[in-house]
Amino acid sequence: MRTIKIGMIGLGTVGGSTYSILQGERKRLESRIGAKLAVQKVADKRPEIRRTFGIPKAAFTTDAEEILKDKEIDIVVELIGGLEPARSFIMRALGAGKTVVTANKEVLARSGAELVALARKSGAGLYFEASVCGGVPLLRGIHQGLTGNNISEIYGIVNGTTNYILSKMSLEGVEFDEALRKATKMGYAEADPSYDIDGLDAAHKIAILASIAFGKWVTVDKVFKEGIRGVAQRDIGYARDLGYAMKLLAVGKRTKQGLEARVHPTLIPVNHLLASVVDIYNAVFVNTDCAGPIVFYGTGAGGPSAGSAVVADILDASRSILSNSKMGFESGLAVETAGQIVDIEDLVTKYYIRVRVIDRPGALASIAGVFGQESISLASVRQTEEKKKVVDLVFMTHEALESNVRKALRRIADLKVVKEVSSCMRVEDRI
Repeated sequence: MRTIKIGMIGLGTVGGSTYSILQGERKRLESRIGAKLAVQKVADKRPEIRRTFGIPKAAFTTDAEEILKDKEIDIVVELIGGLEPARSFIMRALGAGKTVVTANKEVLARSGAELVALARKSGAGLYFEASVCGGVPLLRGIHQGLTGNNISEIYGIVNGTTNYILSKMSLEGVEFDEALRKATKMGYAEADPSYDIDGLDAAHKIAILASIAFGKWVTVDKVFKEGIRGVAQRDIGYARDLGYAMKLLAVGKRTKQGLEARVHPTLIPVNHLLASVVDIYNAVFVNTDCAGPIVFYGTGAGGPSAGSAVVADILDASRSILSNSKMGFESGLAVETAGQIVDIEDLVTKYYIRVRVIDRPGALASIAGVFGQESISLASVRQTEEKKKVVDLVFMTHEALESNVRKALRRIADLKVVKEVSSCMRVEDRI
């Protein structure tokens, strides 16, 4: 039997799980591909980590160069994360004709088109299932399973940390800060949670998803992102009363104006499948022309989950090498970048808006007048029953142009009866 030789760079949470699966399930995995799997070398900067996983001394190094220069290695598995030096490692491996398996969403969301072009030129394979939603077979499902379909829309809950926080706020009635503390205590949020709660993680993921679904690469810098720091408990309560749940939604759409790629807190109908996704679970809703609506669901974070996706990629890469065929993600993916990503100010959708106003006659009329002057039609208005001088006015609009909404809110904020424009969130009720 032929032996597929593997070099791993990075032995963190995902790398450690990947190594453990490869070693613990070796016989079963080898029977799946009809070849032997050998982890030839593992590179990590921490020499003490070798004993943690029982890696033979001869198979361990603190220098990734040993893997990149080893001509016997068939598959380079990059699991260190971050942009550099990971991007350089991947490019060097692909340039040398070595197949690459990675979970690195940041590199792919920034340089995916370049990596695909390089893989094609050198004849190498490129696999990255674990870069989005961990062990959920999402990318392969879209790239291969739905290849006979035209995909029009993607709506995704792709960040477990923010979904946990919003779930706690919704189910337990706590405010954002308390929900974040719980997420940190459970280990779901980092000491610095900005990457998750400001929408950066989800933006990288929708960039990759949109690229695969719509055929042209979307870079993360083109993705509009807005996080959940401004979400208040009362917004979740008002949304529920109106028949909506609130999620940090990653949205990709093919429209007449171009491709949409955006991440922001979103109100979705409470009876939609995505509304029932709670805690750290991920779910992605895909609208297709032939297969209809498809939902991918599962845990998107954690070493075992992502590690299982990496191992699946290693097996697919091994089959490709053994059959001398092209089975990676580089096969069938475009190398062009998307021309026009719809600017957020050109977005047309419905809006939920909450304004704190002085409770006196004429307040509602003055605000409604501004909306009307900016061509924004109101679907409903609700005033809270507070025995206070300052109360909430909650507006739901019909479809409106975002630039008009922004202009209206700037004018409304300057009205004497208005204390604060507290919230403005987009509504997706046709998913």
